[in-house]
Amino acid sequence: MTPSIFRDPDLSLVEKLRHVSLSFLLLMTLVACCGFLALYSAGGGSFQPWALRQVYRFLLGLLVLLGVSLVDIQFWLRMAYPLYGVTLFLLFVVDVFGHIGMGAQRWISIGGFQLQPSEVMKITLVLALARHFHAATWEGAGRIKPLLLPALLVLAPVALVMKQPDLGTAIILLALGGVMFFLAGVRLWMFGAILGLGAASLPLAWRFMHDYQKKRVLTFIDPQSDPMGAGYHILQSKIALGSGGFFGKGFLNGTQSHLNFLPEKQTDFIFTLIAEEWGLLGCSILLFLYALVIAYCFLIGLRARNHFGRLLSLGLGTNLFFYVFINVGMVMGILPVVGVPLPLISYGGTAMLAVLWGMGYVMCVSIHRDVRLSRTGQFED
Repeated sequence: MTPSIFRDPDLSLVEKLRHVSLSFLLLMTLVACCGFLALYSAGGGSFQPWALRQVYRFLLGLLVLLGVSLVDIQFWLRMAYPLYGVTLFLLFVVDVFGHIGMGAQRWISIGGFQLQPSEVMKITLVLALARHFHAATWEGAGRIKPLLLPALLVLAPVALVMKQPDLGTAIILLALGGVMFFLAGVRLWMFGAILGLGAASLPLAWRFMHDYQKKRVLTFIDPQSDPMGAGYHILQSKIALGSGGFFGKGFLNGTQSHLNFLPEKQTDFIFTLIAEEWGLLGCSILLFLYALVIAYCFLIGLRARNHFGRLLSLGLGTNLFFYVFINVGMVMGILPVVGVPLPLISYGGTAMLAVLWGMGYVMCVSIHRDVRLSRTGQFED
């Protein structure tokens, strides 16, 4: 008798609940609480308009995480392509009917909820590539022809995201694709060839970039060239970062943020608000918590006995790393300013739910780490 795709024949629901990692949930809750405090401060010492909503979203996200983790991993393997296809369709819908905000068309309204499909695509892309490379042979990773389909899986959403335009998310999708190819065993000379081709195409890519994107790159090189325009965000961010010192100015005492010199203090530049109020010490503690969460993802991936779970957990851990690295690097001025939120911290519903959804897959891999899957997705003894 073929086992149900919803029920691992070796694990009952009670056994799965026993395998849920409370320490992992605690780590993510601690990170989220740092965000609640920051949003409370950004609201001028009030839970409105951001902190309370973020609490509700996190609680909903935890339910999503637990729901995803308790479903058998075989089911998620079979649903990888359909979930990717739905998200790709939503990206197409954004280009046609999307809501324009801050100069970009990135959201669609579904039942009053503003959904950003590009954030969801970061999860479903990893899911689809893990599904593909789970079924692929090791020899196929060394030839070009078998890699055309997974390359298309990466390039299709990148093209749609670039059209919005959202350069930051497009870069993350490309980087995620590259990491998944590397984990699947693609030869290093192929990466070298792609990087060389990419470098040679930079002049052509510059011609197709929007004016504001060109300004961001030029401002990254010399922020003082336009201190009241394109360089304003990063200059104010650096002032706030430096003024925090080692211990910070204290909770609710950030001057750059509370006097509204710091733009987007509740979203992309929230790390700067934390640095100003809690200083280097507070930022180091937050980054340490992130490092523990990412390390957990990698550890689970390395311990998984099925290739799908291994690729999925390592890919989603890398996705979280990219979130943190790009956002922190952006506000410090070591990377150009792009629209990448700080996970579980920045205000935003789709990003919060997408990250917790992805962490649900990581916990699912942890619960089913000893399960063996065939290339077709069936359980093996």
